[in-house]
Amino acid sequence: MPNPKRKHTRSRRDSRRSANWRLEPVAVSKDKEGRWHRPHTISPDGFYNGILVRPPKTKKKKSSGGEGGEGDAQQ
Repeated sequence: MPNPKRKHTRSRRDSRRSANWRLEPVAVSKDKEGRWHRPHTISPDGFYNGILVRPPKTKKKKSSGGEGGEGDAQQ
């Protein structure tokens, strides 16, 4: 694997790292309800452009009994 022949100076390293301030901020816009969001992304509710594209997540309930588990060891 190639390695640098000489160490880069602090000035050269820092000037390379300082170029990050030029990055533009993330674009945001308001939806119909007045909430801020990134454009062209699905909302946490699962809507995109006012259309439900992904149903909201539901929590799965734990089933009692069935395969294995701690309840079988007490018999």
